[in-house]
Amino acid sequence: MSSPTPEDKRQARDARTVALVIVGAMLLWLLAQGLGGMYGWDPRYAFLFDLAALAAFIWALVVTYQIWRRHKAAGRGN
Repeated sequence: MSSPTPEDKRQARDARTVALVIVGAMLLWLLAQGLGGMYGWDPRYAFLFDLAALAAFIWALVVTYQIWRRHKAAGRGN
């Protein structure tokens, strides 16, 4: 088995970053929803947290697509 190329390392790093953003956004969103309900925050704050989580998920989707495209361009995709 050959050692990973710099491109392989970049893809792995990018994939880890995407995973951390998804998990972090979900945990922060859940925390904000729970705290908002507990302390009776105005619903517009809940909507703000919803939009922030949505932005993080869209970013993760775009970066995942870029990783997939780089993988296909390198000739390793099916």
